[in-house]
Amino acid sequence: MANQKIIEKKQTIVEEIAGKMKEAASIVFFEYRGLTVTETNELRRKLRESGSEYKVYKNTLAQRALNEININLDDEMNGPKAIAFSSDAIAPIKVLSDFAKEHQALELKVGIVDGEVADSKMLASLAAIPSREGLLTMFASGLLAIPKDFAICLDLHSKNLEEN
Repeated sequence: MANQKIIEKKQTIVEEIAGKMKEAASIVFFEYRGLTVTETNELRRKLRESGSEYKVYKNTLAQRALNEININLDDEMNGPKAIAFSSDAIAPIKVLSDFAKEHQALELKVGIVDGEVADSKMLASLAAIPSREGLLTMFASGLLAIPKDFAICLDLHSKNLEEN
């Protein structure tokens, strides 16, 4: 039988993982085997810059935490996986997707975005969404287009009146 201290330590880790999962807007599970220490440190830095956290836990502990929040990913939890947590729903997905393009060893497997399970195809489509700044720029451009077009119409109309 396992030592009581070991069981308590594991339960503490499960509670830590479950707490992070409950607070996170997105959770991404990915395979990291084959990355060098330098590449792993670079990935950690990029995730940290985006406001995300990168951790590696034992799958059994991660599965227990997933069971606590009523999410079943048993089919996906084979082999070592790393987990990225973030309060931003898209940021870690974009960082991991961009990093995976440069480093073939990294592979996104499954995620939980706003409480919904997202497979690798869904994660790829979420990674294609422009950044918040890009979306705001597109929105502002759309808003500016209306008065610009109206000004052009007024100018053309005034020139037409002058000719007649």
